[in-house]
Amino acid sequence: MSSVREIELTCPICFCTFVSKTIVPGNLLSMRTDFHERTKGPQPLPYLVHTCSKCGYSGSARVFSSEATLGPDVREHVWDELAPKLPTTPLTGSEKYELAAKVAMWQGAEPHHVADAFLRAAWCCVDERDFEAERYFRRYAAWGFENALESQQVPRDERAMFTYLIGELWRRIGDVKRARQLFDRVPSEITNAEDQKWILDAARQQRDHPREWF
Repeated sequence: MSSVREIELTCPICFCTFVSKTIVPGNLLSMRTDFHERTKGPQPLPYLVHTCSKCGYSGSARVFSSEATLGPDVREHVWDELAPKLPTTPLTGSEKYELAAKVAMWQGAEPHHVADAFLRAAWCCVDERDFEAERYFRRYAAWGFENALESQQVPRDERAMFTYLIGELWRRIGDVKRARQLFDRVPSEITNAEDQKWILDAARQQRDHPREWF
């Protein structure tokens, strides 16, 4: 079962030391068709991202380590855009991932890393039952992953999986036509027919008879 514990982090922006919660995820129970995992016990996603309570700087525990490096404009962006809007009430998981996505963009992270933060925000919205925000974050995730594919930043043997995922994101947003176009592209991105058969099967399934879970 998932185990939650407290950790102490120091913000590299404002040098504030604060307490956050992290988790050792429990055993995997199931997975949605957009790769959203469900585990035994508390769901881990909200505990895998952290936000400085003073300035709003956000990300995984790694970005708060002593080895973390900041781009030249990150501090300015955080103080100008995050700190003034930081609420006094605890942030939801989706709110923390949105801040983390912005920080990643300011750091110059590759598009698929930024998209992953937006996707995690969407997953959190599922548990938060905020369906409008879920669709909002799914769009940003889809755009980011599409940008990564178009700019050739995704390894060749992962392009089929990303193409499928983008299709599934658009399907869940409600753009069925766009989703089908992407599902139909999956076969052309396959590099190993045996190892990637599951991706082909998933693309056909979600195109023709979509399901919520694998």
